[in-house]
This record gives sequence, C-alpha cells and structure tokens, in this order.
Amino acid sequence: MFSFFTKKKDNKLYSPVDGKTIAIENVKDETFAKKILGDGIAFEINNDIVCSPCDGKLELITETSHAFIVRNENGAQVMVHIGLNTVALNGQGFTRVCSEGQKIKKGDSIIQLDRHFMEKNDIDLTTMLIITEDNGLVPKFLQQGESVIVGDTVAIME
Repeated sequence: MFSFFTKKKDNKLYSPVDGKTIAIENVKDETFAKKILGDGIAFEINNDIVCSPCDGKLELITETSHAFIVRNENGAQVMVHIGLNTVALNGQGFTRVCSEGQKIKKGDSIIQLDRHFMEKNDIDLTTMLIITEDNGLVPKFLQQGESVIVGDTVAIME
C-alpha cells in the first residue's frame, strides 16, 4: 500500500577503478577467464585507488588486502580482485581505507595501491569484478575495450 516509501534497489554495478574494460574471458588467469569464481568483467586500471562497485556492506577484505567482497542491497555478492598473483605480495603495496562490516556506497575508496611499488615489481594490476553470488539476478556486462572511470555503470543485474 505504501510502496512509494520503499527505496528502489539499485540493480547496477559500477566501475571500481579508472581504466579500460576487458572481457573476463580475456584475463590472463584461468580461474577468472573460465569464470570458476563467477561471471564478471575486468579492468586495465590506471589509477591508484580501488572503490566499491555498489552500495552495500563490506563483508570481507582478504588478509593480504588484494581482494574484497561487498554484499549489495539486492543480496548479490560481488568480489573485486586486484591484480594477478597479488596474493603472493602478502599485503605489500596495498593499504586498507575501509573496514570489514562497514556500510559503504558505490565509489567509496576501499584499497589504496602503491603504484610505484607495483610498477617496480612488474605486477599485473588487471582487476576483476566478479559476481560470486547472483541472488537470482542475471548480469549484463559492458563491452570490452570501453574507457571507464570510478562510478560508471559496467553491469546491470536483472
């Protein structure tokens, strides 16, 4: 009866970085390319901050700070994984800006990167946005090769 008081849930996922989109199938890591963890999109990043791709709750930041998981308002779980083989860095080059359990909004800074350290150590910073739990929603992703900035729509979940 009072549905006009109910906030409409956002079915979009937004770019967590500035850069260029890459089809998940073209990522140079089979775990992501074969969608073992879930469907998604990747980014060739050109900034040093990684942000939340949606409104929700920051459920997890890995011990090594190379990945984090957000549960969005629709119940979907989204993982952002920064770089390839970055777990081996044991947290070097990553600084947490937020804390687990925190309510966050799309575009909120989550992880700060030390670009100088990453470049000096020849780290591939291809960053993946993976839907690990879709809560019954089907994602449609932006095409490969599109330039994006933090907050640009990269997927719609229907």
